[in-house]
Amino acid sequence: MSENIANAASTRRPDGTHRVVITGMGAVSPAGVGVQALWDAVMGRACCIGPVTRFDTADYDVHIAAEVRDFDAAEHGITKKEARRFERFVQYAIVASDEALAQSGLNLEAEDTARIACVFGTGIGGIDELQSGFFTLAEKGPKRVSPLFIPTMIGNIAAGNLSIRYGLRGECLNVVTACATGAHSIGAAVRDIRHGYIDAALAGGSEESVSPICLAGFSNLGALSKAEDPTQASLPFDVRRAGFVAGEGAGAVVLESLEHALERGATVLAEITGFGSTGDAYHMTAPEPSGEGVARAMRQALEEGGFTPDDLGHLNAHGTGTPANDATESKALLALCITALAVLFMVTAGQDFLSTIQFATIAGGIPFSVIVILMGVQFFKWVKHDEQLVERGLAEPFPEDSLAARQLRQWHEEREAREAEKAWLTRHEEVDVPDGAGLDESMKEVSR
Repeated sequence: MSENIANAASTRRPDGTHRVVITGMGAVSPAGVGVQALWDAVMGRACCIGPVTRFDTADYDVHIAAEVRDFDAAEHGITKKEARRFERFVQYAIVASDEALAQSGLNLEAEDTARIACVFGTGIGGIDELQSGFFTLAEKGPKRVSPLFIPTMIGNIAAGNLSIRYGLRGECLNVVTACATGAHSIGAAVRDIRHGYIDAALAGGSEESVSPICLAGFSNLGALSKAEDPTQASLPFDVRRAGFVAGEGAGAVVLESLEHALERGATVLAEITGFGSTGDAYHMTAPEPSGEGVARAMRQALEEGGFTPDDLGHLNAHGTGTPANDATESKALLALCITALAVLFMVTAGQDFLSTIQFATIAGGIPFSVIVILMGVQFFKWVKHDEQLVERGLAEPFPEDSLAARQLRQWHEEREAREAEKAWLTRHEEVDVPDGAGLDESMKEVSR
């Protein structure tokens, strides 16, 4: 990846804007601290979901979650004073960001830090401090509420503390868009770099949503899986799916203009070529059933990058494992990719990837997917078996007479027809056929 980009002819896109690349990444996940721990869990098919240990769930309908276990902030460069003042989502963000910046090799002392931004989001912020503050207010009165209550729990304090820690004086922004927070944070930073407002950015998301109030709220909403077996709890696109699993952690990436990265001799991990973002304007929690907005966002990203669905080799789905989301997302993915091979790569495997990571991406905005994709893993494969396409790792695929199965068979037939047409044109492209003789009208048009 880095060799291809380094040899690129231009650091600018055709429209004159900057190309944007990733030079560093960091993670704190239920698999442990660091990108390598995350990668090892994915490759080892480790399930990082287990019984909740942080509080008693006897009265709850849900008893499992994906916690960051045995996390000691002092072991990862955070002082005791900072650990007392910073909520868990801030601590996770700091540790992930330390790793990302270290990998990037960015020398902040030599940089114009007014040209480096911090765009770091959280879906729910310091929920533990919020709940604790309410208890203190109710039981002990207003005078006993901590004077640091607001700056401890507010969502943008992660971005603020990161900017202070590294001296980043560019834009300091917190994005709050639930599950899309991490992706939106990266997208906002990409656009700032692309249009020249900044040269580089620290971007990502952090979450501490394994808490009593969150588990109760998500469960009563009907969004969480009530399965007791951790290996059967996260089942996106499976006929038995019944919700997602709450999780926590942080993911961070360092973004730069290609020009800036090459000037300082950085190792480029990947290039972000396109970003898309839309709204359904439909319902507070339910997705718009047709999936039109989802498909439109994906088309925007592809078009900005100069691609079409035919160019796709992997598509990382949201895949919440809820009946409504997965049905809607399936429609959107099929609408986008019905004429492209990418439809065969549209979902990440339940036990391989989602049991380790997806819960946290859903419960908040942690961009673990970006990090794992950068590590080069192919999350799932489709194989042909008994004349139908099924997913390797999906315990119970769609029935043969389901809409998804019928559309996939339709896709297969249409693709074979297109390939046959291309093969015919290839065989005849060097043959002198005067005035399209012997061709029907459609072939005459192609021959012209």
